[in-house]
Amino acid sequence: VGGAGLGPGWELLSAPARPPVGGGSSSSSRSGARCPPWLTRSGSARWRTPCSSTGRTRAAGGAASARYKGDGIVSASPEAVWECLKPEAGGLRTKWDQNVKDFELIETISDTISICRTITPSAFMKIISPRDFVDVVLIKQYEDGTIASAATNVEHALCPPQPTYVRGFNYPCGCFCIPIPGEPGKTQVLTFFQTDLGGYLPQTVVDSFFPSSMAGFYSNLTKAVKTMKT
Repeated sequence: VGGAGLGPGWELLSAPARPPVGGGSSSSSRSGARCPPWLTRSGSARWRTPCSSTGRTRAAGGAASARYKGDGIVSASPEAVWECLKPEAGGLRTKWDQNVKDFELIETISDTISICRTITPSAFMKIISPRDFVDVVLIKQYEDGTIASAATNVEHALCPPQPTYVRGFNYPCGCFCIPIPGEPGKTQVLTFFQTDLGGYLPQTVVDSFFPSSMAGFYSNLTKAVKTMKT
């Protein structure tokens, strides 16, 4: 997937999508943005794609799910970007993200932890039918101003699989809005995920869907933030 359509100001990097265990200093991108202390980005290579596959896990339906990472710079403050990204019922995410049809709050565990259901529409010329995902979600703000959400699949008695949706499975994933030192009007948006879409899908469909989906995510996020600022 090329970088066309993402708009100026985006720097797309490819790097291992799985955060390492333990500490370590974080490396900087060309923008000088910093990652949270526990997230090390090593071996980055500048490609014309917003994601990379760094390994595969065999999915229940027979297809292998790859790990992906996206990394870009958007011209807005972390607070403004987070307003578009935060997972909440009735939030802005369902208005601009073409891959999110609805969010449902299943249970509130604490001020920062909740159980959520994400509903996705049909995609890829309706080859991929509507899905739903149930995750435990943690929202955290760091001392440097980074705002992050991390999630992983969970089973919940109040949200069993439904006949109208294929139940998908998210491995540990996250989204980070990272302030850029000296540039308060810019934010590094770092995402990583590994998703089993469930059902029975050809591997070629899965491999084509995720890169194009991520490119659309960054492009539509840029437009959504601009709309907020006007």
